[in-house]
Amino acid sequence: MPSTADLNDLTAAIEIATAAGEATLEWFQATDLDVDRKGDGTPVTIADRTAEQMIRDELARRFPDDAIVGEEHDDATGRSGRTWIIDPIDGTKAFVRGVPLYSTLLAMWDGEGPAIGVVVFPALGDVLAAGRGLGCTWNGRPASSVATDDMRGALVTTSSYTNWPSEALQTVVANGALTRTWGDAYGYALVATGRADAMVDPELEWWDVAPMAVIIPESGGRLTQLDGGPIIAGFGSAVASGGGALHDTVLSLFPTPVEEIS
Repeated sequence: MPSTADLNDLTAAIEIATAAGEATLEWFQATDLDVDRKGDGTPVTIADRTAEQMIRDELARRFPDDAIVGEEHDDATGRSGRTWIIDPIDGTKAFVRGVPLYSTLLAMWDGEGPAIGVVVFPALGDVLAAGRGLGCTWNGRPASSVATDDMRGALVTTSSYTNWPSEALQTVVANGALTRTWGDAYGYALVATGRADAMVDPELEWWDVAPMAVIIPESGGRLTQLDGGPIIAGFGSAVASGGGALHDTVLSLFPTPVEEIS
């Protein structure tokens, strides 16, 4: 069994991510915000770059031997066997449009896998955090997901339905599920706090969901790739749920075969 994460590391991660997230509010809903385009066409702003640099600087000061991976800057190597993963603004498209559901993500993985996960919603004032073996909290209070077995009445959310097979969406609707696009980290937060039953992301990057690999299990839920396998660095999909039979039902909607997970 993996060891319990260090509470001091979790506390530090919450402090660091919260400070960086709050810094983004300087540019949130600014009428003169400049939006650049990265090589893949996705937007990036000074808020993204500033928040990530703030996190990197503080991690380097507190944990000089740890590696750092982030969306907006080059990787920093380490020698401790621990890696911090940063997404300074998850939901930049929402951020530049003044939508308050964007978040700042910070995770730490060690030799035993996911160890620390923090999601800060600066415009909402919410913090979702978990440490391996330490449980999950939402604004400092215990948070838990809800195990759901039946598709009927279940709330299934996703970042976008555009990359779903049409048959999958038709099946979800035909079986009486509620469908919403509360995407990015917000969808996972809804699952971890029992406000949604499943979150589906057919395509994403490691930093988009690295904290959820701690948060969802510590909330009592289940997080896998679309093939049913565990979340690993370099993966490209994720499904989160409260851990009931609904999870496998959702997986069965996609063409990739479901594997049994011990």
